[in-house]
Amino acid sequence: FELYNVDRCVFNSSELNDIEFIRSTFYNKLELARFSSSLGKYVGYTEFGVKQADYWNSQTSLIEGLRAQRETYCLNNVGIDYRAA
Repeated sequence: FELYNVDRCVFNSSELNDIEFIRSTFYNKLELARFSSSLGKYVGYTEFGVKQADYWNSQTSLIEGLRAQRETYCLNNVGIDYRAA
């Protein structure tokens, strides 16, 4: 069994407003929950994932850190991708 996170940035341009940071949490290849910077919170996709999402959403510092990833992680990397294209 394997538990892992996948972080990704979805974008249409290099403008911050057009960038979305997504963190998906998987267990055994099944997506349990997903954080989206567009929603600003986790959403669960399984019974266990819903419980985890509720808990993670109650952790203010965790959610604030994930919201900041759109600017700190995505914005920089999207700019690099646009320059390389």
